[in-house]
Amino acid sequence: MPQQLDVQLSFTINGEPVSIKDVSPAMTLLEYLRLSGRSGTKEGCGDGDCGACTVALIGEGADGQPHYQAVNSCLIPLGAVAGRQVLTADGITNGQIPKSPLVKEPVTAADLHPVQAAMVETGGSQCGYCTPGFIMSLFAAYYDGTPDDLSVEGNLCRCTGYIPIRRAAELVADAAPQDRFVEQLTSASLELAALAYTTQNNGHSEQFYRPTQLSEVLDLLQRYPDATLVAGATDLGLEMSWHRQHYPVLISLEAVTELKQICHTDDYVEIGAAVPLSHIETNLHGVFPSLDEMIHWFAARQVRNRATLGGNIGTASPIGDLPPVLLSLDASVKLAGSSGERTLPLADFFTGYRQTQRQPGEVIASVQIPKALVPGTARRLAQAYKIGKRGTDDISIVAAAFAVDVDGDNQILKARLGYGGVAATPARAIAVEDFLLGKPWTADTIQAVKPILQEAFNPLTDLRGSAEYRKRLVVNLFEKFFVEFP
Repeated sequence: MPQQLDVQLSFTINGEPVSIKDVSPAMTLLEYLRLSGRSGTKEGCGDGDCGACTVALIGEGADGQPHYQAVNSCLIPLGAVAGRQVLTADGITNGQIPKSPLVKEPVTAADLHPVQAAMVETGGSQCGYCTPGFIMSLFAAYYDGTPDDLSVEGNLCRCTGYIPIRRAAELVADAAPQDRFVEQLTSASLELAALAYTTQNNGHSEQFYRPTQLSEVLDLLQRYPDATLVAGATDLGLEMSWHRQHYPVLISLEAVTELKQICHTDDYVEIGAAVPLSHIETNLHGVFPSLDEMIHWFAARQVRNRATLGGNIGTASPIGDLPPVLLSLDASVKLAGSSGERTLPLADFFTGYRQTQRQPGEVIASVQIPKALVPGTARRLAQAYKIGKRGTDDISIVAAAFAVDVDGDNQILKARLGYGGVAATPARAIAVEDFLLGKPWTADTIQAVKPILQEAFNPLTDLRGSAEYRKRLVVNLFEKFFVEFP
């Protein structure tokens, strides 16, 4: 990677080359867009919840080819945009791209992008605040051939109502685009070059590194043991969006080759820590059904396009959605450091609230999920559940995932019950697992285990739910699991 620290960040916005300096690499893309006069991109929540700030990046899809990807610009640090192509709602017309974001050329109906024209035709915009976000989500889906309800699941409308927006998506659902944006995809390079950027911000030095090899990451961690690691930034981006912290050194992992692989063997699947969830969702579909289920409810498309498996584990949040699933599947985490690699069960990885076994100088390299079942298993029953106030766009009150292996006589050979939101860390209900071993998978067994499960955790009361409510969910979700998989 570069030995000399650069003082500029370069990327393109709507085809226009941009080079900036003296700007914090932790400034969000949304903040930069609006400060530079590109105010067509709106700021709603600043938390990645509402989708008003959605833009499109050209990035690598799950098939390894260039795709337009809808992302929340409020969660992406500028350092992560270096070398990328960014498109916004005020740059996708079929007319001339404005030479300056501050000088708006008149746009006629004939100039509108088909997605924009469809929204006009169906009356899909009322106050208009959320419209740019809907437009960009539909824009990305338009070139993937998937403009449907799922493509706009991360966009909230407060006044128009979703019916005319859904009709707009239907109008362009069967399109076969052949335009300059298709050409732009065809000619796009997916390689993210190594980057080392430095600047002075409010009297503080800030550095942003984007290595391309794991060895470079480990070298940087030796030089900067207090550096902050960042991948998709969907969690850390919340802090950046609200300027809650100062980041002297940021090390991005999203271009590290070794961390972006998915490997299948006869015994397990190994998922690189920097693999986006949208890639896992596509490339591992059907392998682990409970993982499929939780990724769907994990967050909206914009977040899944950026969020990574390693990031969700590394934050060690007690309400992280994926750890309960991985705990139920007996996953292990591989850590890499300057002295080598080590692997430990995920159940041993979390040591306390936001604390893990990862040592200074180490990085999460991958997660291994075993495929093999207990010998004698006739069938595996597995499912995941997420309870929140909204569907794909909210933090869980309780997340739960279960995997039960039974033999031909319906006797339980193995049981794993993973929960989130009920303790200081994601956790398994060990006493319940031990009780179930050797028992028949029947309604009587479920009734017998409920009192034990009721006392398995001591959750807190907070704004999302009371401790008593969470305790009931712990029990009721397992009973629901039995009803669905008798």
